Amino acid sequence: MDILSFMFTNTVLLIVLFSGFADAIDIFTSYQSVSDGRTLVSREGIFELGFFSPGSSRNRYLGIWYKKIPVQSVIWVANRNNPIHDTTGLLIINRKGNLVLLSRRNGVVWYTDIKKGAQNPVVQLLDSGNLVMRSENESNSETFLWQSFDYPCDTLLPGMKLGWDLRTGLDRRLSAWKNSDDPSPGDFTVGVELYQYPDIVARKGSNEYVRTGPWNGLRFSGSPILRPNSIFENDFVWNEQEVYQVYNVKNKSLISRYMLNQNTYQGQHYIWIEKARSWMMITYIPRDICDSYDRCGPYGICVSTEVPPCQCLKRFKPKSSQNLYTMDLNPGCERSKPLNCQKGDGFIKYFGLKVPDTANSWVNRSMSFKECRARCFQNCSCMAYTPTDIRGEGSGCALWFGHLIDIKLVQDGGQDLYIRMSASEVEPKGHNKMKIAVIVPIAIFIVAGLLFVSCYICRSRASLKGFRENHVITDRSIEGQGEDSEVQLFDLALIANATNDFSTENKLGQGGFGPVYRGTLADGQEIAVKRLSKSSGQGLTEFKNEVALIAKLQHRNLVKLLGCCIQGEEKMLVYEYMPNKSLDFFIFEKTRSKLLDWPKRFNIICGVARGLVYLHQDSRLRIIHRDLKASNVLLDIEMNPKISDFGMARTFGGDQFEGNTNRVVGTYGYMAPEYAIDGQFSVKSDVFSFGILVLEIISGKKNRGFYNPGHGLNLIGHAWELWKEGKPLELIDPLLKESCNISEVIRGIHIGLLCVQQHPEDRPSMSSVVLMLGSDTELIQPKQPNFLIERKLPETDSSSSKLESSSTNDISMSILTGR
Repeated sequence: MDILSFMFTNTVLLIVLFSGFADAIDIFTSYQSVSDGRTLVSREGIFELGFFSPGSSRNRYLGIWYKKIPVQSVIWVANRNNPIHDTTGLLIINRKGNLVLLSRRNGVVWYTDIKKGAQNPVVQLLDSGNLVMRSENESNSETFLWQSFDYPCDTLLPGMKLGWDLRTGLDRRLSAWKNSDDPSPGDFTVGVELYQYPDIVARKGSNEYVRTGPWNGLRFSGSPILRPNSIFENDFVWNEQEVYQVYNVKNKSLISRYMLNQNTYQGQHYIWIEKARSWMMITYIPRDICDSYDRCGPYGICVSTEVPPCQCLKRFKPKSSQNLYTMDLNPGCERSKPLNCQKGDGFIKYFGLKVPDTANSWVNRSMSFKECRARCFQNCSCMAYTPTDIRGEGSGCALWFGHLIDIKLVQDGGQDLYIRMSASEVEPKGHNKMKIAVIVPIAIFIVAGLLFVSCYICRSRASLKGFRENHVITDRSIEGQGEDSEVQLFDLALIANATNDFSTENKLGQGGFGPVYRGTLADGQEIAVKRLSKSSGQGLTEFKNEVALIAKLQHRNLVKLLGCCIQGEEKMLVYEYMPNKSLDFFIFEKTRSKLLDWPKRFNIICGVARGLVYLHQDSRLRIIHRDLKASNVLLDIEMNPKISDFGMARTFGGDQFEGNTNRVVGTYGYMAPEYAIDGQFSVKSDVFSFGILVLEIISGKKNRGFYNPGHGLNLIGHAWELWKEGKPLELIDPLLKESCNISEVIRGIHIGLLCVQQHPEDRPSMSSVVLMLGSDTELIQPKQPNFLIERKLPETDSSSSKLESSSTNDISMSILTGR
């Protein structure tokens, strides 16, 4: 036996003899140890420390994981760079008061480096997940000699600091696991960059990958998903001693973690859903193409809802004309009129931006906003300024020097930025009265001229309209919210060739709008072609509406529009192909419905809910679908849902919540009562349709045409009677009984009944529905819904039937299995 093995064996024997170590304790002293097979458990049983082997690896690591979660979710690893190859690992406190991890083969594999030794040191695993060392006589002190929170791995927990201790030079930075078998650091890291204006930056290797944008007193300017919400709250501490970000959950019973994923290069925020027995992802960064660092070059602005996403800031132009029609503006943009500081420049305010990369910034946090502008104006090298704290009227000062890069338009949030421009581009302050005196006579002259030519325009309008509707549509004839929408235009011959001349073999289905065909483009890409029939109630207006809307929507639970074709009398939409067709293809057919067990159906319910949250509150405009139903929920190859068919959708401004129409469109059986009877629609109309969809998914029965020999009620009425009688399980599709989580299904029925309440104000918002689906919070009891009796309606097509009638911040989620 060599000397190292002899010493190790004797050390183990002595510690075992004198340790008095017992399982399920949260603390050990210099007379105790943790060997492979034994663990520390925090006082409330939340976290556990011990040895483990990740994935399929046989290597042993000392780590901390959640005690009560069945999916092993490791949040910290001590020896991530130095694995142990056997089960002889031993954690002790040595004579100098340091934690030391030993193994027979490798000797010391990991240790803490506490310079000043402690008398009677004690190691404790806290319920926060923090492993700490302190002096035994300081049991109530928050001052630790050492703590694992100062040396994070890939996971950030509530209360952990991400950033710097300027007194010691400690940089608390996250680094992803290389893979699920190897916890050693990968090349994906996140930390606080100590620029003059600090920022949180994710890196791939040494290259910047994503920025959050600096903290502005309320939020990170470039990350609206980190704005105040009902689940967690962020804070950013920036003083002479420390610079760090920290988050906390508002409900202390909620289990939450933020971790880096090397495979997807994402930072992902999860909460544990006990009923689902899985982790639910509530946020992730990057979320879209515009989160990529410096996507559009100097003075380019990335707009995720545009195609291409890279634009030039107003009053700027592309450096190269070749960039006008590409997906990138990497060479960037330049001012349309050059600066001339000696003759005097000015500043123009740009709204709602992720402010530029702060590497070349200067900050004075005590300066007033007025002083900030003056400081930038006096320095010809200063290209932009903004307050560092936007609360109140704004205070503090951040200046930028050199080119402005990595700018993004933030739909809900962002920050105002003042950019130096040529004086000729800036509105002169003292010339308003002169402008009015000049403009008014000119305006009168113009109006007179317009009246003169209006007759000619009216006469030619009819022939012009006929010409436009019977020729190939141009980019500028597809209008969305007052802006040109850049949509790929397909030639009719190309579509005909892709669908084998619209053969019956390629036909996927038939709706009130017309048939849908499967096709394959020359490059092998599969497409679905929605061909509007001449008799379709969806005319050119609805068609353009669908193109304009879907082109601007980007969400994992919304179908992706590839382009369109208008040629002669043909009007077609080209979508991504969904190999599993639509939801109604499965749930209403006995054989195929067996393929949708409860986990898949629950995932579909959650996915549709997330898609509606995006439409109702996270997209640029508030969008009401107005025709949500099973046939308009498409399924991809993994049975993930995507909402489709936006021909009937309506958009609202940010402060508008409801509307009224004399033309009620949609599908019987899914319409909210206030919409079907009075033509009133709102986001709560979609909530009603969602409630019907939930009840259909759970029962496997259609609301419209539902028959029960015991009564004449429709599906809503049947569900309500069973709920009232305390027999909700009788509603469940018999095919789900082996796979379903009973409490989860009952909660789904409960939510479905809340969504179909008679009065819109009694229905929850879709963001509330998402939280209800993902939590165990107690729900209010539903009232008796309306439309309980099956109504005898005129026979119509099974799709979009139409009739003329007189009549916090919360976060998208997805369920994933965590490590």
